[in-house]
Amino acid sequence: MLIDSHCHLEYEGVVEDQRGVLERARAAGVKGFLNISTRQREWDRVIGTAEREVDVWASVGIHPHEADAHADLGAGALLDAAAHPRVIGIGETGLDYYYDKSDREVQQALFRTHIAVARETQLPIIIHTRDAEEDTVRILREEMEEGAFPALIHCFTASAQFGQAVLDLGLTISLSGIVTFKNAQDLQAFAREVPADRLLVETDSPFLAPVPHRGRKCEPGFTADTARFVANLRGVDLEELAAATTRNFFALFTKANLPADAA
Repeated sequence: MLIDSHCHLEYEGVVEDQRGVLERARAAGVKGFLNISTRQREWDRVIGTAEREVDVWASVGIHPHEADAHADLGAGALLDAAAHPRVIGIGETGLDYYYDKSDREVQQALFRTHIAVARETQLPIIIHTRDAEEDTVRILREEMEEGAFPALIHCFTASAQFGQAVLDLGLTISLSGIVTFKNAQDLQAFAREVPADRLLVETDSPFLAPVPHRGRKCEPGFTADTARFVANLRGVDLEELAAATTRNFFALFTKANLPADAA
């Protein structure tokens, strides 16, 4: 049993055949899906899919690319949406200085708003960070001093130094198909060292299809390919890696549950 801890089921490339995508993933052994939102107008659709599909959950949040368009979003809107029984996480949110599609100060302020909601609800915050390691760690450290909150770095591609810093803060690391890429040797080295109880796998569908699916739209079923690759990296059986990452998912996302016949 595997969990795709980060996918975008409402995005072009997936939503057109959403039912088929989910059926193929289930046939590949993926039994749970966290459907991630990136802007407020997506929240109803993301939650609606989670209401319809017993093995799909939802997150509510604002991607850093969308920060300027949501600069006035207060914690209240996130708190109201997070109260829904199918919403199990806050995000994705964070900092992206690679594309700089939103003002950096606005990104940071909105990131802190999400953290405050994660602290209040104790729902994990799902963090996107790119070319912003120093500020991401600084904000996390400052906010942890105000009170602990559960968190993960999704689609981890950062330095090992950053990885160790967030592990020291208690965060979880999620690996996407990027870890399978030939030019990802540094990431692969770090992936071998992540503690077994702090590791998740994801697709970030419809992006970042792993080997052997490069060049295709990514589907949640490809979680199995990434998990197999990571298991080989770490010298364990796929079954062991799948069991550990599934256990880690439910330990982190404590609001998630599956019907007995779906597990």
